[in-house]
Amino acid sequence: MITINSILEIIDKYENFIIDQWGVMHDGIYGYKHAIETIEYLEKKNKNLFIISNSSKRQKSSEDRLPKLGFKKNSFINILTSGEMIWQTINTKYLKSKDVKKCFHIYDERKEDGLLYRKDLNLSFVEKIGDADFILACTPFSSMMPIDYIPILENAINRNLIMYCANPDFETIEINNSKNNFCMGAIAEIYKKMGGRVVIQGKPEKIIYLETTKSMNLKKNKTVAIGDSIFHDIKGAINFSIDSILVKSGIHKDLKIIKKLCKNHQISPTYIIEDFKI
Repeated sequence: MITINSILEIIDKYENFIIDQWGVMHDGIYGYKHAIETIEYLEKKNKNLFIISNSSKRQKSSEDRLPKLGFKKNSFINILTSGEMIWQTINTKYLKSKDVKKCFHIYDERKEDGLLYRKDLNLSFVEKIGDADFILACTPFSSMMPIDYIPILENAINRNLIMYCANPDFETIEINNSKNNFCMGAIAEIYKKMGGRVVIQGKPEKIIYLETTKSMNLKKNKTVAIGDSIFHDIKGAINFSIDSILVKSGIHKDLKIIKKLCKNHQISPTYIIEDFKI
């Protein structure tokens, strides 16, 4: 794990940059000035830029949001979310099903894209887990903590329901950057440890990297992933056999804790940097 102060220190080594969003490029509301400048600089240097995000949003929603955050959509060769991967999987599986499946949808009703995610899916959405054929987990219910999901998950286990998790992240930073919020990946992990079946196609799974970069003959030794999650961005890069940069100002801020996590879980980034900056 090599500490660097600027992307400039490694820029000549790589042609392809796979970049995370939350905690690296923006905080959910505002794009980081240093990240905007870095993306612009990398684009001027003719680097191939990709976004892979463990967001539960659809691909188009994430693309359309970039200009509001200060970024240009056409700076990136491809922008892909775990939410899009799961939507496509469910759509392919149930599109032509005559027996319309019943889905228990976990989402934050305060967010504008919760119900939008359901558009064009050939499903019936139910309010009770006891009526469901499977679970679609997008964003946590606004009024529930992880422990509150246990009765739902126990019911799902008893009925052998599969969970499609649209956001595999365990946690994400809050806007004020002082504490982290749990994500659906944390609930999916609980369900998995209880014996439940979980489908995840975002980071750290290799499939989302393959799908994102399939348009070009990617040289992995010329490719680096940049993210703030040891368990998703860094582990995903390792699974995809590419180098990685851990951004320290996101989820993991304490260097001692970072080193301990890396040692205990045998996950180590190639580089570590304070912010995604030049």
